[in-house]
Amino acid sequence: MPPKFDPSQVVDVYVRVTGGEVGAASSLAPKIGPLGLSPKKIGEDIAKETAKDWKGLRVTVKLTVQNRQAKVSVVPSAAALVIKALKEPERDRKKTKNIKHNGNISLDDVIEVAKIMQPRSMAKNLAGTVKEILGTCVSVGCTVDGKDPKDLQQEITDGDVEIQE
Repeated sequence: MPPKFDPSQVVDVYVRVTGGEVGAASSLAPKIGPLGLSPKKIGEDIAKETAKDWKGLRVTVKLTVQNRQAKVSVVPSAAALVIKALKEPERDRKKTKNIKHNGNISLDDVIEVAKIMQPRSMAKNLAGTVKEILGTCVSVGCTVDGKDPKDLQQEITDGDVEIQE
């Protein structure tokens, strides 16, 4: 039998959810059931927290559990931040599948995303983090300032484009 759970202990649980939607309680239950929390109530809390900014996007949510109380905070991925920067209209994920994000964002938007992602990045400076985000732009399928993100990465490497710290 597993050891008894200490309610005053702080536990972090990471869950990947679609913003603004109440996920299936069955997917939450194995993670938060042993902590003595109601999966249905936590699902509603997550939906409420992600509804305004992350509606329809897949984001990672961090649940900080202490004394059988869960605090919800969004931990956005680089892809979620890039898609949010595209400012696309919200869509119903049940109706439209396999969407291609063929929009265009500015280099300033990419730098803003890089500043948010900097603490979690493995790069030693902001230019490296910007190149990471440009790689994410490639996989999302958008262009940056009308150019291919790979070309912009090469320009940063060559020193043609300066990234201020």
